[in-house]
Amino acid sequence: MKILEKRSECPISLSLDLFGDKWSLLIIRDLVFKGYHFYNEFLDSGEGIATNVLSDRLKKLEHHGFITSEKYHLQKTKKLYQLTEKGIELIPIIVEMMAWGFKNDDTIFIPEESTAIVDRIRNDKESFINEVTTSVRNFDSKNFC
Repeated sequence: MKILEKRSECPISLSLDLFGDKWSLLIIRDLVFKGYHFYNEFLDSGEGIATNVLSDRLKKLEHHGFITSEKYHLQKTKKLYQLTEKGIELIPIIVEMMAWGFKNDDTIFIPEESTAIVDRIRNDKESFINEVTTSVRNFDSKNFC
């Protein structure tokens, strides 16, 4: 893992350096909103991430303290990935990105079973963020998206 070289002392720039590429954010999304914890789940999430990119991003996220990995107790050849508190702190940012996406792209297909979630994000974002955060902390992630 190469050492992070800051472009500047700007906190936005640093944040983007740490977690801002699209693949890292999608991995975090899958941990938070889809309850994924295994390499193959991330690989099959639908965006077409290459295996080398997935492996690199998982290592990067772990190196920077956003996730942890451990051997899965039911199958020692598998790793179980989980968000750390540092990773959980990204939930409000990702929810804001979701809200912005829903607001600014009226072509997003929203399945009928997800319309209540969209309404909650629009009308009661704090409650939604709290529910998601609690779910992740309790290792009981639900499919929120």
